[in-house]
Formats: sequence, C-alpha cells, structure tokens
Amino acid sequence: AELQEVETQLDSVHLLECAMAAENPARTLQEEATCSICLDYFHEPVMIIDCGHNFCRACITQCQEGWQTNLSCPCCRGSFPQRNLKPNRQLASLAEVAKQLNLQLIKDSGGERVCEKHQEALKLFCQDDQTPICVVCNCSKEHRAHSVVPSEEAAQEYKVEIQSQVEILKKERAEIQVFQSSGEMASQELLQEVEAEKQKVVSEFKQLHLFLEKQEEHRLGQLRELDQEIKKRRDENATKFSTVLSCLGDLVCELEGKCQQPVSEFLQDIRSTLNRCMKGKFQNPAAEPPTWRRRIKELSREIVSLQDAVKKFKANVTFDPATAHPRFVVSENGKRVRWGDTRQEPPYRPERFDPSRCILGSEGFTAGSHGWVVEVGDGGTWAVGVARESVKRKGEILLDPEGGIWAVGLCRGLYRVLNSPVTPLFVSRNPQRIVVYVKYDVHTVLFFDLENLALLYSFPSAAFAGEKVFPFFRLGDMQTCLRIGP
Repeated sequence: AELQEVETQLDSVHLLECAMAAENPARTLQEEATCSICLDYFHEPVMIIDCGHNFCRACITQCQEGWQTNLSCPCCRGSFPQRNLKPNRQLASLAEVAKQLNLQLIKDSGGERVCEKHQEALKLFCQDDQTPICVVCNCSKEHRAHSVVPSEEAAQEYKVEIQSQVEILKKERAEIQVFQSSGEMASQELLQEVEAEKQKVVSEFKQLHLFLEKQEEHRLGQLRELDQEIKKRRDENATKFSTVLSCLGDLVCELEGKCQQPVSEFLQDIRSTLNRCMKGKFQNPAAEPPTWRRRIKELSREIVSLQDAVKKFKANVTFDPATAHPRFVVSENGKRVRWGDTRQEPPYRPERFDPSRCILGSEGFTAGSHGWVVEVGDGGTWAVGVARESVKRKGEILLDPEGGIWAVGLCRGLYRVLNSPVTPLFVSRNPQRIVVYVKYDVHTVLFFDLENLALLYSFPSAAFAGEKVFPFFRLGDMQTCLRIGP
C-alpha cells in the first residue's frame, strides 16, 4: 500500500511537471538540452545506443573511470559496452540554440543578468578576477581558491570608490576651468600690452625722419609675430581646455549613470571603468612663456640708430644760473651744476627756484624736435626732464605734469616717473647718461639710456599749451652732481 501511494505521488509530480512544461516551452527546451550529470548545457554530447540517454562526453567518461569492460548508465543503471557511445551532433546544436534562446529571453524581460555558463543569478563577486559569478562558479576549480564576496557588498564598496573618483574628476574639472580663465586673462593682458606697445611705437616713430621708417616696420613686424604667437597659444589652449572639459563631463555623466545601474550590470567591466578614472591628470599648458614679456620690454626699449637721431636734433643746452636754487653752483661754461658748501644770497629774481631745489636750461623751445644728454652718475637724488615756462618758481611746487613738469628721476635708490602719484620706473641697468628728447609739435617727451639706446619712459601727450618749454633739472642732495654731456 505504501509503495502504491508513493507511485501515485510520483505520477502526480510527473503530471505537474508536464503541465508546467506545456505552459513554458522554453523551460522544456532548456531541460532537454541540459546534461543530468553537470546540470549544464550539453557540451560534446554522446548518446548511449542501448538505452538512448545522452550525456556530455567529459561527464560520462569521468563517471566511468575505473571500469574495464561494460559501463553503467547514470540514469537507468543499464549496462552497455564502452563502444556503444555515439556522438549526438543534433543535440549539441539543440543545446546551443537553447542557451542563446534563454539569454535572449532574459535580456528581453529586463531581468538581472545571469551566468552564461550555469544560468544562475550572479549573486557573488570574485575579487581576484573582479568579475560577477554565480554560486556554481564559486564551487568550480576556477574560483574555489579566490576571495569571493556577495555582489551587493562588492557593489557598495565600488560605488564608494567610484563616487570618490567622481569627486576628484569634478574637482579637476573646476581646476581646469580656473586654468582656462586665468590663461585667457593672461593672454588678454599680453595682447593689451602688445597693442599698447604697437601704439607707442607708431607714436614714437611717426614724426621721425625717413631713415627710421625701416626700424619702425621691423619692430611692428616683431610685435605682429608676437601677437600671432600669443593668439595661437591662446586658441590652442582654448581647444585643449574645451576638449578635456568635454571628455571629463562625458566621463562624469557616464560614471554617475553607471552608479544607477543594477548591481550585476554595474560590476561588469569595473576594472576598465576604474582604469579610465585613474588616467593621468590634466597638465595645465603654460599660458605665458617667460620670453614673451621680456621680448615686449626689449621691443619697447630698443630703438636702433637713435643716437644718430639725437645728434641730428641735439640742442645746445646749458644751465641757467638765473633760475638756480641759491645753494646751487653752476660751472663757468654752464654745463655742470652741484650743491655748494653754503647758501648764497643772490639778488631776488622771480624766475629763481626757492626753496625747491631746481634749475632750468638757458634755452627754451616752441617747435621742432630737440635732444640733450644729462650725465647723472650712479646714485644720488635727481630728476631730469622739461618744464613749461610758467612753472611755479617760489614755494613748494608740483613735480608732475599737472604742475607743468614732465620728468623722471632717482630717489632713495628707486627710479621713478614723476607722475601723480609717483610711479616706479623699471630699468634693466642703472642709467648714467640719460637722453631727454622733446618733440614739441606732437607733445611728446622721451627718455633713453644712452649706453644701450633703451627707452626708459615716454610722455605721449604732454600738455605744453603753446608755451615755451625749458630743460628741467632737480638736485636733491649734496652727493648729486649733474652735467650736460656730449
């Protein structure tokens, strides 16, 4: 009776399985294409001719190791000779079709990814191979000795790592944007300096004689080349910044999107994803080669053959004792002035400077171009330039263009331009012989270092107001001595 009850139950189970199979043909196909020994799709299937059961060649061979003559079927336990194993190529094809069909059904249904080999859910993650695996893979020889953790745990760890990489990439993107902004500003400043120098060169050479025209064109050409170099570097940097920012933006979006994927899909190719995150950081391109500013300054200061121009327009300047401060001593030839040991008491003259320590030249100008050389020595306190005839002589005076004086000088070891406020004068060497050059008709005053013909400074818009202008000199201490040189 018990045996009959068991048979009845088995019949019920069989009927239930048949009903389920009828409802799910894909499952039936999968079962028919599965080896009963390895529970995987048939691989090189062979059929036992005697009983008709099929197994993987490797599985049936492994099961029958040690048998010398007849073999036993693992399903029906029927005995059969070893020669009665026949390859079943049709079943091999059927197994491949079932495998591909199952993968396609899983993909179409949007379910989680499964192990392609065992059709099990990828619930584990092999840390050695950095790949998702199923429970069957975990028991295999391939992963048996590896470190394996649950997929959820591995995904959480890698999400933290990915998020940290995202933050690093965002920070790098922000730094690159700062580099881009600062590079653009530096390029703009350079271009403005170049434009200012271009205007200065045009202004300086406009009224000079024809022999300077070639020099003007030469310098403008150099400035144009420098202009093109800066613009080219700016455009190249802009392209680099744009490309890098675009790539970083795409990578950030991709990584943020990847972190939203299901765990099994997120962990696919995780090593490749991390490698792309950890590539070399962006190298900021130098926005300003150190030679550019030096070249701008050199082009600003150099005027070849300027000495010939100064000789041609040289004025016969001497110091005018009638305008000298009472402490000054002027040489007999009028070419040298210094401090005296005591204050003199000359007759009162309205043109004399007092108490300002100044003196004018004896000859004034109302037109044309005129130049003279002043030997200032090395050190002391002094100022040289030009002054309007109406400049204030008594009391404290304004030593700047507003007071009718255009000059440069040395005070407390610093070279200065007598503007309001006083501004530093940057020189490559301490000038000891200074050329003062006046172009009255275009209201321009220029200062040069005679030794290297370098332009020290220029007042391009001196407001002479139609007045006569005179050479102007100031001696600030007893150590200073000025001489009008050849």
